[in-house]
Amino acid sequence: MSRKVRKITVVEIIPIIVVAIIVIFLVLANKYSSSLKQTQTPVTNSEYYDYKLSDGSYNTISTKDFNILMSSENKELESLILSGNYSKNYHINVDYADTFEALNILNNGAKYDALFISNSIWQYKLNSNVSLKNAKSTSITPIAFGIKKSKAESLGFTKDKVYTKDIIDAVKDGKLKFTMSNPTTTNSGASAYFALLYTLADYPVVLTEEHLQDEKIQSQIKDFFMGQERTVGDENFLGEAFLKGDYEAVVSYEYSIIDINKQLESQGKEPLYVVYPYDGVAICDNIFGYIDNKDDNKLEMFLEIQDYLLSSEAKEKLASLGRRTWYGGITTNADKNTFNPSWGIDTTKYINSVKLPSKDVISLALAVYQEQFRKPVHVVFCLDFSGSMQGNGYEELKKAMEYILTDEASAEYIQFASSDYIDIVPFESKIHNVISTKDGTQTAALLNDIRTRSPYGGTALYEAAATALKILKDENQDERNRTIILMTDGEGNIGSFNSLRRTYEEIGEDIPIYSIMFGAASDKQLNEIAELTNAKVFDGKNDLVKAFKEVRGYN
Repeated sequence: MSRKVRKITVVEIIPIIVVAIIVIFLVLANKYSSSLKQTQTPVTNSEYYDYKLSDGSYNTISTKDFNILMSSENKELESLILSGNYSKNYHINVDYADTFEALNILNNGAKYDALFISNSIWQYKLNSNVSLKNAKSTSITPIAFGIKKSKAESLGFTKDKVYTKDIIDAVKDGKLKFTMSNPTTTNSGASAYFALLYTLADYPVVLTEEHLQDEKIQSQIKDFFMGQERTVGDENFLGEAFLKGDYEAVVSYEYSIIDINKQLESQGKEPLYVVYPYDGVAICDNIFGYIDNKDDNKLEMFLEIQDYLLSSEAKEKLASLGRRTWYGGITTNADKNTFNPSWGIDTTKYINSVKLPSKDVISLALAVYQEQFRKPVHVVFCLDFSGSMQGNGYEELKKAMEYILTDEASAEYIQFASSDYIDIVPFESKIHNVISTKDGTQTAALLNDIRTRSPYGGTALYEAAATALKILKDENQDERNRTIILMTDGEGNIGSFNSLRRTYEEIGEDIPIYSIMFGAASDKQLNEIAELTNAKVFDGKNDLVKAFKEVRGYN
């Protein structure tokens, strides 16, 4: 029996054609967008510009927008910039990066229109092809010590003038410990470090290389950093880690300590008492400057935005965030709910500021810090050698570790020192023999082991992390800070998070497990580990070497 075939009418086929055209358009649009994001070198056309981020991914900015590159600790100021009542309907785009990374982005050719960073001292890092002009301070921020109020009272820091030596003596005597961001990767850490050097050198006209070689100054600096319980690689995470942990003190921006205190008091917890060493603190000037790309229209936009940031309206908003906008940072009319006198903040008193060093001395000071002054570390790397790491993953891992474990890392002040301990925990379906060194500059055996492995098997990441915890539990925290760095490209399929949690709770020590995800790694699993151990996850999917460099700033 034959079947009758129905003809499709023109009316019925038109919607099908329309849908097909839309699908083709979306596919092509996505392909074009993806090609922008995945370009291997920065490219420009009449409307878009691409540049590479620190994690290896690419960001696309429109040349029609007014594009601002802002240091990440100023992120809360984006809403302030966008709230301005400008004469024209400007489309303003704000991107963020850590201060040093922001400068690298510009040096690598990204065409931003303005730079908003925490400290003008770092302008010298800009290449000659980056023309930064008309930079003005929008507020000033001292770097201070936030100490639990009961601890500050017991040390006598709430009554009399406190000098840098008083703080160092308290640390040396075991009466005070603190957390702080890394001087080699953050503005706040570097600024605090320079202030210490300046005051210990007895306020010289300029800080010199000779001061860095002075044995008395070296001894005092080392004594200070031995009291550091935790090092982190960015200022925003410093506040988060402090609030989640159980620490006595933090060295940070005044406005960050104010924010911490507001959160502590909202939770019914003891606030911090802000201590400004009488002999001098570092003052950050939060500059907003124009990047001259020879576009008069952009200059007009910049001037109007800058005028707004310097207006009384914007200053009032900045002050509400704990940023000093008054001449010399002094006023009798500060909001006491923000600049709270009971927290040790007195805006009627002049704060003695230190002179920051020249660029040559800065470079030397950062190198000496990394090699000699900082507290030694014991770092355990848990490295994934499962089958999925074959090929590009394994090659990227070797490349990253060859950078981190050799003198090459000194170019970015992230090299290990002879006083550091390093362990490698290789894993796949099982844990392999741990390779160790008690001298962070002697890493040949570690690298040889990494180079001669053959990826195979499953992913026992939980067992690897537990093994690392057991290695570090007997390390003396007073002598070395302890850190675990877990790198995986897959989902943990051997062991469980609950078993790792039990091990962590049984040990009962503050040992962060930072994770680097690569390939098909599960961000859910790694974020659980980070939450458990007061750490964070780094994305190495686009550039594993970059991720390893970044995580080194946290130990």
